[in-house]
Formats: sequence, structure tokens, C-alpha cells
Amino acid sequence: MSGDASDTTGTGPLSQAGVELLVANHREFLRFVERRIGNRAIAEEIVQEAFVRSLDRGDEIRESVVGWFYRVLRNAVIDRQRRQEVADRRLDQFAAELEARGEDAEELAGVVCSCVGRLADSLKPDYADALRRIEIEGISVKDYADAAGISAGNAGVRIFRARDALRKQVARSCGTCAEHGCLDCTCSAPRR
Repeated sequence: MSGDASDTTGTGPLSQAGVELLVANHREFLRFVERRIGNRAIAEEIVQEAFVRSLDRGDEIRESVVGWFYRVLRNAVIDRQRRQEVADRRLDQFAAELEARGEDAEELAGVVCSCVGRLADSLKPDYADALRRIEIEGISVKDYADAAGISAGNAGVRIFRARDALRKQVARSCGTCAEHGCLDCTCSAPRR
């Protein structure tokens, strides 16, 4: 590692000799940053950004170019770590929000399933059974067909028609709520 104090006092851009010193010490700079960051790709990025930013800052150098650049790199590493900590905190907050919403989603699914179950009971028995088994219990259409003693194609048609009938029943029962996504399941009893 070399640093010539004669190239330390400049006004304006970094001198050609200063740039050559920085380039000659590139590997040492990279090792310095990588030891602190623990990731070579990020270290390369930090060193490159520091090089680019330093080219027009020759008037700030009051010491060895190499020593000054190590200070620039140290500050860049600190800034990067601070930004990473902020990003990590934001991700943690977002994860906590998602987790809180997950509990609400389970409660909402329970309310919706009971409402849909009540409305499904007002449909033809075959349709109600198909909806309950496939949509609520989560069995496959093929397994439903086997259990009901019908072909898989027939079961597919049945679930399609059952969903369509349920959609119409929800529109009759819940009115505009069905169109606008209202989740207040205090609708009147299903009408036939």
C-alpha cells in the first residue's frame, strides 16, 4: 500500500497521480470493505461508487490520498450498514403487518364460509353437496366424482353450475354487497 503526500493538496478534481494511487491500491480497498461487509459483490459496488464520487473531490484531501480514501470507504460502509438496518426494520414491520392480517383473514374466511354454507344449503342438494365438498372441504373434483359415483366431466359441470347458482343466490341475498365486496355477513336469510 502506498500513499504519496505530495498528491494530497489539490483544488477541484483529483490529480492524475492521485487517481493512479487509488487504482494501484484497488485490491487492498476491496479487501478492506469486504472484511466489513462480508459480501464481495456489495464490497465491489461500494468501492466503485466511492471511486466515482471521489474523482471530483480532490480539494477535500489534506493528507495521503490513500489514507483519505480509506476514510471515504469507512464512511461508505457505515452509510450502507445504516441503510440496510433501516430496510431491515421496514421489512420486519411489513412482516408484522402481514402476520396481523393473516389472523384477520382466518376469521374472515370463517365468516364467509358460514355465510356461503347457509346460501349453498338453499341450492339443489347436488349443487350444495358439490360446493361443500370441493370449495369448503377442499377435495379435488376427481375425488368428488369418485365419491359421488359420476364421471369427472360430469362433476366439473356440476361444480360449474353450482358456482353459478351460488353466485346468483349471493346476488339475491346480499344485493349490492355482492357486487362491491361488502364483507358484513348480516344479510337477510336467503330467498328462493
